[in-house]
Amino acid sequence: MPTQPSSPPKPVSEVWRPELTRLPRLHWRRLWFRSFARWLCRTVILVCTKRTVEGLENFPPKGPALVVINHLGDADGALLVGSVPASLDALGKIELYDHPVIGKPMDWYGIIWLHRGRPDRRAIRAALDGLAEGRIIAVAPEGRYSLVGGLEEGQQGAAFLAIKADVPIVPVVVTGTENAHVYGHLKRLRRAPVTFRVGKTFRLSQQANRQEMMREGTRQIMESLAKLLPESYRGAYRTVSH
Repeated sequence: MPTQPSSPPKPVSEVWRPELTRLPRLHWRRLWFRSFARWLCRTVILVCTKRTVEGLENFPPKGPALVVINHLGDADGALLVGSVPASLDALGKIELYDHPVIGKPMDWYGIIWLHRGRPDRRAIRAALDGLAEGRIIAVAPEGRYSLVGGLEEGQQGAAFLAIKADVPIVPVVVTGTENAHVYGHLKRLRRAPVTFRVGKTFRLSQQANRQEMMREGTRQIMESLAKLLPESYRGAYRTVSH
């Protein structure tokens, strides 16, 4: 269980645009753009960072699967998309849809837009439909990038998806992707050292008590991430051992 004071309250989306939330159709234009995006992310990561990759053999070649990843900064998404050997669908905050630089490319790629901190049944349904189709869905169970430099307390959305869809979970962690670290190196024309590590897949067990099942599932998910991280990045789960 978490062993440090809670971080600031989780964000709540002020934007409400449920008409934008859907499971992206995988037509030929989107598939082409995803291939291009993966190449672009690999190139950007190669140019801007010194990447170390571990455990890639644990990543499934196809779905259904739920990828859970810690969230430290802007580089996390590019590092994930540019490092794994499969196409991903991902949940992303609705606020990015109107971002002047990355909003449109993210929508072309096909993001499941999520209204954070609000009952977003459309996003949940879209993710479940994707898992039912055999896709790989990625989600950051902390609900935002960390404000404390390590793991924040996990939210229950990832556990709900994994239990409801009965799919394996793929824990993925990144380090060195904090904005100050990455952008600080770039300002000095240096590549920031970053790491990308994939752990072994696992499943959550079913229980009779739904609330307890969600709490226990969230704990298992967050501890699976903590075990892959150096102690300095474990944050609220720092007592978890390897």
